[in-house]
Amino acid sequence: MAKVGIAGAGKMGTAIGLRLLEQGHVVMVYNRTPERAKVLLDAGATWAATPQQLIQNTDLVLSLLSNEAAMDEVYQGADGLLKGPVGGKLIVEMSTTSPTKQQAMTALVQAQGAAYLECPVSGSVGPAREGKLMGFVGGDAADLLRAQTVLEVLCRRIEHVGPHGAGATMKLAINLPLMVYWQTFAEALSLIQPLGLDPQRVVEMFTESSGGPNMLKVRGGMVVQALAGTPSPNVTVHLATMRKDVRAMLAHAQSNHLALPLTEQTLKNFDQAAADGFDDLDCTQIPVWWLNAQVKK
Repeated sequence: MAKVGIAGAGKMGTAIGLRLLEQGHVVMVYNRTPERAKVLLDAGATWAATPQQLIQNTDLVLSLLSNEAAMDEVYQGADGLLKGPVGGKLIVEMSTTSPTKQQAMTALVQAQGAAYLECPVSGSVGPAREGKLMGFVGGDAADLLRAQTVLEVLCRRIEHVGPHGAGATMKLAINLPLMVYWQTFAEALSLIQPLGLDPQRVVEMFTESSGGPNMLKVRGGMVVQALAGTPSPNVTVHLATMRKDVRAMLAHAQSNHLALPLTEQTLKNFDQAAADGFDDLDCTQIPVWWLNAQVKK
């Protein structure tokens, strides 16, 4: 079994670490906020005081960080992943970033003699715990082969979609319809709001018809709670993360001279929701924000 380093013990990093431990892998974890690693440590992972210690004591490092600034700190900080001898090491970046960031990180890592693979994933905490993520790999086939055993524990399907940057491009494309759906779903609810229907019935009708994607089947219960005024305390994906991803989509489109008018408007609406205090709330509360905004007009 592999010795796997986890850089970033957020929700996904923790879920992935637990999955690896349950499958018999040896796991070491680093997180900038040490207390967030407690769940993994209690489950049998060992602690790395610095990213450099993490990479020196593992076969490969899975990086799951909140944003590109966090990546810069963990990779290039005083005791970062790249601040020591890393020749022959392998880093698999699983964070959702812009394609240009992945390409830049590839150059930095390879300049130090290490290998770099990007593998952003589709799926949240539940699929991660069950090994049912879908991975979009960008990089060299030889590096994917090195990581295959570990990634197969986490992913039901692994797609090698091209060179570095291709994985991020695919992940942004996969996420785009979902981001826009939250806005269109909220608008659809505003049409039927005068009917006064029970939220449970409404969500069931959407879920069981062509108006509901797979995402609604998974998060329908949380949507019902939010619409009923008793939102779940759980956060699967908060609005701040969604805004980050949409900004990356628009930046990539702009660099390729592409127009994404629906996505642009979605970001404007998400930004307004954030200004109204929804940035740290779960995505299932976006329809609530929209309906409340319509009442105020």
